Amino acid sequence: MKRMVREIEGNFGPVTARFAILVARFNSAIVEGLLDGAIDTLRRHGVSEDNIVVVRVPGAYELPVVAKKVAARDDIDAVIALGAVIRGATPHFDFVAGQCAAGLSTVALDSGKPVGFGVLTTDTIEQAVERAGTKAGNKGADVAMTALEMVSVLRQLDD
Repeated sequence: MKRMVREIEGNFGPVTARFAILVARFNSAIVEGLLDGAIDTLRRHGVSEDNIVVVRVPGAYELPVVAKKVAARDDIDAVIALGAVIRGATPHFDFVAGQCAAGLSTVALDSGKPVGFGVLTTDTIEQAVERAGTKAGNKGADVAMTALEMVSVLRQLDD
């Protein structure tokens, strides 16, 4: 049976959106792989390098406050937040990961702009490496795809 309703679904081109990629320096050996994946994905979908800005912050905990500032700018359409929080022997992991996720979610809701959550939360460094471009793909690339699709969906809802 054919549905007779209007459906809105994101697409991936042509892309005129402007993206801010926030990069946590803590665990940089892993996060740089996420950044490479995100930039490569945006480029492959037609985003000009002029429409990508990379902002570096100390760690994942600092991502939300910078995301808030960046999302408030008129020249940014979407934010991609990248980081890696690896579980250790203390509860530090739970606080950092939880506050980062909650803060980024709040920024997205308050700003009405997509804020992609590309912060790895893993038990081991090996798991993080796998998600930054090896066996488990590249989560930076995945988050960039999500940001592209969300910009498209939100633009259609504005029409």
